[in-house]
Amino acid sequence: MTDAPQPTDVPAADTPAAETPGGGLGSRLNWLRAAVLGANDGVVSTAGLVVGVAGATESQAALLTAGLAGLLAGSMSMAAGEYVSVSTQRDSEKAALAEERRELREDPEAELAELTGLLAARGLSTDVAREAAEQLTARDALRAHARVELGIDPDRLTVPWHAAAASCLAFTVGALLPLLAIVLPPASARLWVTVLSVLAALALTGWWSARLGAAPAGRAILRNVAGGALAMAVTYGAGSLLGSTGV
Repeated sequence: MTDAPQPTDVPAADTPAAETPGGGLGSRLNWLRAAVLGANDGVVSTAGLVVGVAGATESQAALLTAGLAGLLAGSMSMAAGEYVSVSTQRDSEKAALAEERRELREDPEAELAELTGLLAARGLSTDVAREAAEQLTARDALRAHARVELGIDPDRLTVPWHAAAASCLAFTVGALLPLLAIVLPPASARLWVTVLSVLAALALTGWWSARLGAAPAGRAILRNVAGGALAMAVTYGAGSLLGSTGV
């Protein structure tokens, strides 16, 4: 008889549970991708804001005030949004675990049959799947069902504060580039320094996000740069219009 796989050999579910902190390579890649996208948001939104203000005024104080306000508002918004989102996910995971715990208590045989079917659906023969399910159930029934059926690791539930802090930091790092680029150079060069710096940063984040997703880099870079350029053009035009009318 073919030896049944040990519990550690059972394939992990390819679900968001694999994306939680500490969940291995997939987890690190997803958090890195989120950081790149958060930084990209910080670059685009803050650049649009300060370039728009630059269209209306050359006051360095006004530019610094607008840039700092945009940085703080954006980073707090990102952190709050991520915290709420991940908290909801965590609540859903805990509710799913509680339901699975109840089902295991009330009808363990049906749950064993369900686990067997899930393992068989992953390519194991019925006999091997049954034996593996029995071993997994004997070791830790809840963990087995959580990982195979729900894609959740009970010891690695999503952590809202981690996600919020990461989003806040990523946005802040991205926002600092256009903020410094608009206030540090002399007035005659600050607009072009900002535009070129932002476009270079967007090309970099576009390339990096494409690399993380194993996608063609050229299109990702073009989309990122074009979107940032359009945002700055629109806000600069609006700022220039408002500045010329004295609003």
